[in-house]
Amino acid sequence: MATDLEVGLDDGRTLHVHDTGPVDDEQLVLLWHHGSPQTGALLEPLVAASAARRIRLLSYGRPSYGGSSHNPGRDIASAASDVVQIADALRLERFATMGASGGGPHALACAVLLPDRVSAVVTLAGVAPFSTDYDWFEGMVAPEALQAALFGRDARTAFAAIEEFNPDSFLPRDYEALRGNWMALNEDVDASGKWGDDGLIDDDVALASPWGFDLSQLVAPALFVQGGRDRIVPPEHATQLLKSAPRGELWLRPHDGHISVLDAAPVALDWTLANADRG
Repeated sequence: MATDLEVGLDDGRTLHVHDTGPVDDEQLVLLWHHGSPQTGALLEPLVAASAARRIRLLSYGRPSYGGSSHNPGRDIASAASDVVQIADALRLERFATMGASGGGPHALACAVLLPDRVSAVVTLAGVAPFSTDYDWFEGMVAPEALQAALFGRDARTAFAAIEEFNPDSFLPRDYEALRGNWMALNEDVDASGKWGDDGLIDDDVALASPWGFDLSQLVAPALFVQGGRDRIVPPEHATQLLKSAPRGELWLRPHDGHISVLDAAPVALDWTLANADRG
């Protein structure tokens, strides 16, 4: 069972944190960055896979998610400032970080901006920085929300009033995953509605804006796990991430979509244990 706690930040905000707690001083600590939208609660498949590997697992609700305070105008880089304060509050010196979908960039922000604290980073179906060097939206079945986000928060908020999920965004095997191993994810997305749309809107605007850091400065080992048939975050995003990461590695799962790719999380945890620099 995870412990829930509130961590106060220097600017007066609070973040809602979830922590499975320590087993021993030598274990790997992993901080999970949730997708968009979710509450930040730890999902059972991740908890089980981490426990089997004696990994201490933590997560937190980003601003406006799951009871965490708002942070208007936040960028992706701001996650590093929030996370280092969580780590200090829990007396964690070194930790790995992992994120899925919209959480992937926030995991990368921590790895780049906290090089003395983050030992390794993994993204699953992670978004790449916005660029006009290629068609960033190509392959997205429903790119309208991110396209609106390019024009700022007001435009993204206006789109939220008419936004509807496009069922073609998921493959049949994605729906199978949501009915099976990742049912908890489906339930958590539903639960996130209690806190409204602010977290998702702020995530999308931050994703479509300058992130506030340079991926080429990433020094930690990095793993990018990508579904070859993902209709929400297309495979080209993983290719672009790999180009920017000096120590990056790409695992392409040709038949996976946006949700089914999460089945790679246990082996990604094995990779993290093998590659994390805990010095």
